[in-house]
Amino acid sequence: MWTALYVIAIVTVNWMFTAIAPWQTPLGGLYLANIVVGFVFVLRDYAQREIGHSILFATAGAGILTWFMVDPAIAVASITAFILSETADWAVYSFTKRPLQQRILYSSLIALPLDTLAFQYLAGYLTPAAFSTELLSKAVGVFLVWYLLKVRERKLALPA
Repeated sequence: MWTALYVIAIVTVNWMFTAIAPWQTPLGGLYLANIVVGFVFVLRDYAQREIGHSILFATAGAGILTWFMVDPAIAVASITAFILSETADWAVYSFTKRPLQQRILYSSLIALPLDTLAFQYLAGYLTPAAFSTELLSKAVGVFLVWYLLKVRERKLALPA
């Protein structure tokens, strides 16, 4: 279920970049997709828990769908950015033996700025407004997942 939602979210956010005009701000264009993209990273963390390293195949599938349904240039930017961020995530998930909520937090410190910069630069959407808003959106999503996992961990640790 999480993996399907993850793929759908990638295609939807990529579509939003091409279909919804940006708001002009003093710091440059700001896209609605910059605001909601953080949820893709939340879904990625859950999908990765669901299918492990096969998440890369789901990401590739979303890139192929984006290629045919949205725009090849957006697909290339999206796939490149996700490969970079997934590689960072994979390294953190594979080589650290920390609890899940810490791995999510640590991997995000590397993957989020890398993904945001790569996608926006390659897609031609890089502005200070877009970069900072998208980074903030992703960080909020990651901290939400981190917090929910922390709460669940505490509940499991309470004596019955």
